[in-house]
Amino acid sequence: MKEYLGKKVLITTSNWFYGKDGRQYKTVYGTLNGVYNSKETFGFDTSRSHANWFIEIGSMLIMGCQVMYCVQTDNAHLGEVDDWEIETNKETNKKETYHYKRPTTIYLAD
Repeated sequence: MKEYLGKKVLITTSNWFYGKDGRQYKTVYGTLNGVYNSKETFGFDTSRSHANWFIEIGSMLIMGCQVMYCVQTDNAHLGEVDDWEIETNKETNKKETYHYKRPTTIYLAD
């Protein structure tokens, strides 16, 4: 991951988080500023090996255990996205697919 330092990255987290705008996000996009251990970040060592490193992306820190995927990319789509879900029609008992637009779940950290 250190080869991405100073570059734009898209990181998918294992759990939802709140951005400073109060909305929920599952992915963050911004400049990768650093990858640190807990001693560098907080001044002490943590006792859990999976939570002993952190990523600084834009204006936020992400615990290493929350990082699922990291992709280096120069742009990310932050507008509405197409989505769908399948529901069972209660009258016909058949599966139906519903398409809709939803807001992005990518947080812009820069």
